[in-house]
Amino acid sequence: MTLILTNDDGIDAPGIQALHKAVNKLGISGLELLNGKYPTPSTHLSVIIAAPRDHLSGCGHQVTTTKPIHVHHRSDYEYAIAGTPADCVRIAITHICEHVNFVISGINAGGNLGVDAYISGTVAAVREAAMHGIPGIAVSHYRKGKLNVDWDVAAGWTANVLADLLNRPLEPGSFWNVNLPHLLPGEPDPEVVFCQPCTKPLPINYRIEGDEFHYAGVYQDRSRIPGSDVDVCFSGKIAVTQLKV
Repeated sequence: MTLILTNDDGIDAPGIQALHKAVNKLGISGLELLNGKYPTPSTHLSVIIAAPRDHLSGCGHQVTTTKPIHVHHRSDYEYAIAGTPADCVRIAITHICEHVNFVISGINAGGNLGVDAYISGTVAAVREAAMHGIPGIAVSHYRKGKLNVDWDVAAGWTANVLADLLNRPLEPGSFWNVNLPHLLPGEPDPEVVFCQPCTKPLPINYRIEGDEFHYAGVYQDRSRIPGSDVDVCFSGKIAVTQLKV
């Protein structure tokens, strides 16, 4: 059973380390959940990290086709790839692993809610996997302003969500998009809510200085449809949506 982990914040980002920790928390139960099959003595869970060498947040579904992509095999299970998240998945499923059961992307430092899915490299990674018939889960962590994320807490929430989603059937070409809320220390663990993605646009305010336009939209001030993933996550719950190619 092979899982590919990737992201768009870069291979050294704390979010992908938290994701790796979350997958490790699954242990043997993760094997039991994958496709509903129980492990045999010859079965083991193989985790490979194939992630961008550099920070590429917001790169969307960009792919590299006009220049070489350098791949650094850093350890037995880590590949730092000088390309986009979609490039990482393409290389991983064609040249690193022949048989991949799931691609999991994240944990992104910032929300990827609603229409963000079109901009997000985190989401693009699992969309690329879905195009090749491989199920995937994108995990992001909404941040209130510039407040820090507790990655150990995020890893625990993510482990619980993965234990559920890895056992749920997905239609071909579909994938999960998960957004963790930003809660204050000591608050109870958030409820998981399955919902629809918000279709409201992001704020597009700019601050103008001479001929330069500086993006000044405030993420937490975005419009939200009641009951949508933006509304659910901003209300302090884990929002889970199923998206399709």
